[in-house]
Amino acid sequence: MNGFYGEQYDPIDVQNNRAVSVLAYIPFLFFLPLVVHPDSRYGRFHANQGLVLLLVWVIVHFILKWIPLIGWILNNFFSLFMFLLVILGMVRAYSGRAVPLPFIGQIEIIK
Repeated sequence: MNGFYGEQYDPIDVQNNRAVSVLAYIPFLFFLPLVVHPDSRYGRFHANQGLVLLLVWVIVHFILKWIPLIGWILNNFFSLFMFLLVILGMVRAYSGRAVPLPFIGQIEIIK
């Protein structure tokens, strides 16, 4: 399986870990693939994507909530956009694809 920057993922690893990798995109559950299958590169990839998504969501939400009116309005649109990224990540994880999320997927925290 092609993945992050052209990396190859073992098809057996992908098949065994795609269901738990979906859970990595649920806020605050990004660590599940790391706990359930700590040696899975595929699970680690999606855990990283889930963690980055969560951090960006929390940081931007915190910043926008302190900007009166415009920040509050932008926060609603931003939250919708982040929700769509969560859905996109879940679909990609379950379909066996390791493709970085748009805009934030290039950030690597979990190696």
